[in-house]
Amino acid sequence: MNSALQDVLDLLDLEPIEVNLFRGRSPQEDRQRVFGGQVLAQALVAAGRTVDDRHAHSLHAYFLRPGDPTVPILYEVDRIRDGKSFTTRRVVAVQHGRAIFNMSVSFQIDEPGLEHQSPMPEVTDPEGLPTQREHQLTLAEDAPESYRHWFERDHAFEERTLNPINWFRPEKQAPQQRIWLKTSETLSDNQPLHQALLAYASDMSLLDTSAMPHGVSFFDPEIQIASLDHAMWFHRPFRVDDWLLYVTDSPSTSNARGFNRGTIYARDGRLVASVVQEGLLRQTPGKPREV
Repeated sequence: MNSALQDVLDLLDLEPIEVNLFRGRSPQEDRQRVFGGQVLAQALVAAGRTVDDRHAHSLHAYFLRPGDPTVPILYEVDRIRDGKSFTTRRVVAVQHGRAIFNMSVSFQIDEPGLEHQSPMPEVTDPEGLPTQREHQLTLAEDAPESYRHWFERDHAFEERTLNPINWFRPEKQAPQQRIWLKTSETLSDNQPLHQALLAYASDMSLLDTSAMPHGVSFFDPEIQIASLDHAMWFHRPFRVDDWLLYVTDSPSTSNARGFNRGTIYARDGRLVASVVQEGLLRQTPGKPREV
């Protein structure tokens, strides 16, 4: 298996250390803080470990403090309610004795009912787009030396973008993205694992959308970007090892916050998940640019 994907799967294999208490770790990489999608996915796994025969249908989370990648993260699960159809869990992630993240998750039994959905946009198939490796090599040409290793290594997810952006030379454009994504390898049929991996991936590009109209990026030292909250709804079963279309837009940016929405479609057109996130988009003028 691709080592990058195996690393992510290992991150999601939490260590149970007591009833309702789990320990997760972070990759030992050159990061100042823990990737938000990692905490989101690990918290979802922790909550799921306390639930039987029900699938997560929604989660609502807040990022409270930057996570420290050098120490483990403790996930404490509060069993709020076990109902006939729905189960509710609250998860708090703790480091250095303080909460860095909290999330509420709702689980539901499989239940038939009325159905409708918004149609998937008509877009180019992933096979007709540049590969992630090709796009990474283009970015590496403009990247400062200290960033180039990020674009020269393997990744757990393969992404193919309909409107590729050079984040080192961003231009002002409409706040919309269309990205095909899937894991780099085939996985088991474990639906909770597919949900956790999609939660992980949902944080990889969503907040970037609100930066697009302003011609800035997360590589700009004069811009501070960080996730503040994240909500996600799982509508239908899916496989994250098959192509999914991630459609995002940003209706508003104000008060140093960018608001972003996402819908995720399976390749056959089924709407499988929806996402909403608000993030910090703060100008910090005066910091020198890296060259």
